[in-house]
Amino acid sequence: MRLVIATPLYPPDLGGPATYTTFLERELPAGGIAVEVVSFAEVRHLPKLVRHFFYYRKVLKTLRRSDAVLALDPVSVGMPAMKAAEELKKPLLLKVVGDYAWEQGRQRFGVTAPLDEFVKTPQSSSFVRFLQKTQKMVASRAVRIIVPSEYLKMIVSAWGIPETKISVVYNLPDVSEIGEEREFGLSSPRVVTVARLVPWKGIQGLMNAVAKARVHIPSLSLLIIGDGPDRAQLEAHAKTVLRENYLFTGALTHKDTLAAMRGSEVFALNTSYEGFSHVLLEAAALGLPIVTTPSGGNRELLTHDENALLVPPESDDALAESLIRILQQPGLRERLSHHAKTKVESLAGPDALVSLISSCV
Repeated sequence: MRLVIATPLYPPDLGGPATYTTFLERELPAGGIAVEVVSFAEVRHLPKLVRHFFYYRKVLKTLRRSDAVLALDPVSVGMPAMKAAEELKKPLLLKVVGDYAWEQGRQRFGVTAPLDEFVKTPQSSSFVRFLQKTQKMVASRAVRIIVPSEYLKMIVSAWGIPETKISVVYNLPDVSEIGEEREFGLSSPRVVTVARLVPWKGIQGLMNAVAKARVHIPSLSLLIIGDGPDRAQLEAHAKTVLRENYLFTGALTHKDTLAAMRGSEVFALNTSYEGFSHVLLEAAALGLPIVTTPSGGNRELLTHDENALLVPPESDDALAESLIRILQQPGLRERLSHHAKTKVESLAGPDALVSLISSCV
């Protein structure tokens, strides 16, 4: 069997789709599925709309010699992949890891509602409505939709997609290749976070919490890995509340990100929206104690005081208290880390994904 993977990102690009694609390239052939990748990065330099047409032609050409196509998002690669699959009468599978319309609405069109409310409420922005219609259309024409959490299954179902078409397959972390740990000029203990610098990742609140925690742990430092549209605003806030002993690294390679995580004492993700955080899986697999929120699919992986400390979103005081607690209690850190790593190891392997893909072709 031959499968085309239509992905928005591919190494050397950074991000979840790039990491997930390399995982599929490595694991699926062992299950009898040969993989060909068509990356949107190859056409991203072209003007809008033109790039989507040329991407469609690339998917179409590759799909002629393949049995099915798996699109890793419902819009940028999903729409061209859907058109190619329909023309060749071949199955389209779709991976959904978030609500693209909501994310764009939050960043560009004044959407303030949380995702759970957004999917149930008519939107005023015509462009947001267009994105909603697009992702729903692509999802409705896919033979199978794969999501990494029960939470996202609920979200996609709220688009109007029958639950019988949606399968939950949890992602698995890949921590097999870790770069060399390097000095960042920060003191210990060190809190690390890895996230896009967008409002719902709660970076500003995390900085506030670290500043509060320094009353009890003066040497506490913060390492922020990632980039995004809010970087300048967040750097200005850091100068005010943290002043020193923090660092924005920008985007790092996957290997270097894992190395920086492993060299830290605690991983924090202060998110108010998460379909299912892949970086939490990686933190758990690396044996890092975790402080995060129960947002979205996080609660399917983590349980408060069992394998992580969970705090309400946008609660700087609770986050600061949890950072202090986890850093001042070595026994707690060891217990949480052990149970989180055990939980990740219990998740289904790539065989579940191979079986699902094979059943759709």
